[in-house]
Amino acid sequence: MAKKLIITEKPSVAMEFAKVLNINGTRKNGYIESNEWIITWCVGHLVTMSYPEKYDENLKFWRLDTLPFIPKEWKYEIIPAVQNQYNIVAQLLQREDVEEIYNAGDSGREGEYIQRLVFMMAKPNPSAKMKRVWIDSQTEDEIKRGIKEAKDLSEYDSLSDAAYLRAKEDYLIGINFSRLLSIIFGRRIAKQIDEEKVSISVGRVMTCVLGMVVSREREIVNFVKTPYYKVIGEFGQENSSFKAEWKVTEKSKMYNSPKLYNESGFKKIEDAQNFILSLKDKKAIVTEVKKTKQKENAPLLFNLAEIQNECTKRFKIKPDETLEVIQNLYEKKLVTYPRTDARVLSTAVAKIISKNLNGIAKGYKDEEVQGYIKQMAEEKYSTDIVKSKYVNDSKITDHYAIIPTGQGYENYDKLPDLHKQIYKVIVKRFLAIFYPPAEFNKISVTIDIDNEQFSVTGKVCIKQGYLEIAKPKSKEADKDKSNEKLDENNKIQDNENAKSNNGSQENNLDILTKLKKNSEVGVINFETKDAETSPPTRYNSGSIILAMENAGKLIEDEELREQIKGAGIGTSATRGEIIKKLEKIKYIKINEKTQIITPTQKGEAIYDVVNASMPDMLNPKLTASWEKGLDMVAKKEIKSEEFMVKLESYIKAKINKLVVRR
Repeated sequence: MAKKLIITEKPSVAMEFAKVLNINGTRKNGYIESNEWIITWCVGHLVTMSYPEKYDENLKFWRLDTLPFIPKEWKYEIIPAVQNQYNIVAQLLQREDVEEIYNAGDSGREGEYIQRLVFMMAKPNPSAKMKRVWIDSQTEDEIKRGIKEAKDLSEYDSLSDAAYLRAKEDYLIGINFSRLLSIIFGRRIAKQIDEEKVSISVGRVMTCVLGMVVSREREIVNFVKTPYYKVIGEFGQENSSFKAEWKVTEKSKMYNSPKLYNESGFKKIEDAQNFILSLKDKKAIVTEVKKTKQKENAPLLFNLAEIQNECTKRFKIKPDETLEVIQNLYEKKLVTYPRTDARVLSTAVAKIISKNLNGIAKGYKDEEVQGYIKQMAEEKYSTDIVKSKYVNDSKITDHYAIIPTGQGYENYDKLPDLHKQIYKVIVKRFLAIFYPPAEFNKISVTIDIDNEQFSVTGKVCIKQGYLEIAKPKSKEADKDKSNEKLDENNKIQDNENAKSNNGSQENNLDILTKLKKNSEVGVINFETKDAETSPPTRYNSGSIILAMENAGKLIEDEELREQIKGAGIGTSATRGEIIKKLEKIKYIKINEKTQIITPTQKGEAIYDVVNASMPDMLNPKLTASWEKGLDMVAKKEIKSEEFMVKLESYIKAKINKLVVRR
């Protein structure tokens, strides 16, 4: 009888497929078989690229005359530790009774690569149809849909091409430049950091990230604080007053004055005090009262970089730990696919989103979340989000944003506490998009004193809207306040800080609201306020992930920045591992309590060597444009051969230049 073979990414996923497809056959060594189906699994990578010495024994020794090393035909080998499972998978692929083979590996570039390597080495039954299962979650419906709608494997050939190229690129850059720089500079660095021997590890993404960390550290170390002095006026009456800040305008007597540090600050306190004296006994006239209402919608959903950053802030865990947790939630059917760059949903998913909501309402026994669900029902909040900013098919490549499936609650109680907390963070971000926008009253007042302008803005939240879900609880708020400066990219927290409505702000708003344009207002006093410039903040293990994702922002060339938009450095699947590797090889240190990243002495020495010899390796421009090239291969915009020609030319040119210069 003809059989259908499914190969999944790991045993636990295979068991889930077996359950959904009712494969109740015999459990054998490394696979399960029934009358119709055979299901087996990889255990991560089974096949790897061979080291240079497998091409030629002499290449085991690092010498300049053997560089560059660029194979004409690539060699691969089975990883010894998983040889047994590879043999099992290979034998099943070659069976003559297998008529259909389903690649059900991880639905991403790396998952495609893992299985394609196995197919390349094992040479499956040529008469079998090869299909690809592509799913967004491990739920029963999604697995069934994935099998039913499995496409011909050839439709994913361009993704496979990009995956092979990514591996070749990392291999060639790593092997050639690590050897080159180690031969030329290894002894110098060893002496510098007082070690017997140093081999320099260079990587396409890794070296660039090291550059970001070291550059930021040196900016901080070399930063010299500059003090300056602001002028603040207090207006109104003794028991009903407000403060406004002076800023220079074209009408001001201080316009273009060398005494100013910036538009609102004096270089010397004496000059600020003299300026205050010049305003004595002058009338203060209200020249503008501008009242507006503002609405603010909930932030976009989580992609992997955003949730990694959020978990670093909240739980002080590293990005790879966050991925591990969310991967577990994914395998337990609780959330959708984690390795995604998208922060929006597809139209198709948005149309049936009530399934997810109903599942949460019925299965998730969390009192706080049930309160939000109840409010949604009572207030009749719309779940039709198809035309909202949270749905955009053009911003989705492989997978949509990370959201709760509304399923898998039979697995929930056994989860570790941290996993439950992270799941709740994902649920709350998801529910927030169905809540109305937060609303604010804002008033801006401008006061003129002898052509000198003072201004103040008052803002207060009048309707919480989505902030009812997004706002942190009091303890969390205190924690987050102390870490505000660690990450300026976290939108929810920024919103919270901007909208916190304490009593004094409300009082100010009341006073400001009563002011009339062209009316005179009392002057109570003026004061100087000390200020100083601030250095940039260090990356933490979460904010560096966001910086990697948004590498384009670090590129000065506007045209190139737009060209590589969305590419970033590395991929959602690899960024956490890059940080982990940098720490493992002792190029960076990560503070366990704060997760703040600093470079080691060794890391700084490596940075200096790379910066002096091949500085473009430290530039996000190079790394991101290579990533863009891989994306273009996956989208069939360029051919693999074109990519490889450019890569080989780059490596040869760099090596020739450095060897000659030596």
